Amino acid sequence: MNEKNTQTASAASKHKKNLLLVLALSGTYLIAEVIGGVITNSLALLADAAHMLTDVVGLLLAFIAIKIGERKADSKKTFGYYRTEILAAVINAVVLLGISLYVLYEAYQRFQNPPEVQSKSMLIVAGIGLVVNIVGMMILRKDSEASLNMKGAYFEVLSDMLTSIGVMIAGVIMLTTNWYYADPLISAAIGLLIFPRTWRLLKEAVNVLLESTPKDVDIDLLRKSLEQIRGVKSLHDLHVWSLTSGINAMSAHVVKDDTITQNQLLEALTEEAMTKFKISHTTFQIEEEGYKEGAVHS
Repeated sequence: MNEKNTQTASAASKHKKNLLLVLALSGTYLIAEVIGGVITNSLALLADAAHMLTDVVGLLLAFIAIKIGERKADSKKTFGYYRTEILAAVINAVVLLGISLYVLYEAYQRFQNPPEVQSKSMLIVAGIGLVVNIVGMMILRKDSEASLNMKGAYFEVLSDMLTSIGVMIAGVIMLTTNWYYADPLISAAIGLLIFPRTWRLLKEAVNVLLESTPKDVDIDLLRKSLEQIRGVKSLHDLHVWSLTSGINAMSAHVVKDDTITQNQLLEALTEEAMTKFKISHTTFQIEEEGYKEGAVHS
């Protein structure tokens, strides 16, 4: 058996400085927004502040997860701590879904008897928030493709940017028409808008935890490619999974013929998996025809 299992830096760890910068911006604005929401009596603004609070916590959690994920593998965690980033993405998604439900509930309550809102002050606070969130999105946009953890952080900031826009729309409507139903109505729309992206993020993160085949790996093409290597008679028990975003692993049992040495075959198999399919952790069990084992899977 041969196992290629080197410690690889997670994709998200390369972007932690940007994450920390956005965390500082969001934390500063959160304080201003809470004060503004209380003064103006705006649910939309307080809803945005609630999202911003989860964003700050989520961004902090994402940063901590990256730092933990950088720890080297040891005898108890032989693959290292990569999965902490996936756990952070799951927690971020669950919290966002929970906050969205709470905002919908509060919007329903306010719809029964909408209070007066200080629209002008609300607009000013929301405008500052929009600028902060746009800057945060620009910083994290490219990083969001690096990992689910960074994607979760990006979605946190994106959701707040959408909320700020919604708050400003509600502010303009109330300032010009005194129609205070706009506040809970926009809040409800924001809550519903955040759901689809967050749900997709949660599904992706859960798939990693369930060790599903990574979406960037075509397992049928991988099987076919490995079976075409000289010296491979057949292949079974092929499994591919993700340790974290951008770091995939695989294992397979390979039945060899007599045209190639075991070392040559291992080198060819590893090279094919790593260069063509970007799989950084490979384990191959080389067998001769006739070898029997307890349970064999396709």
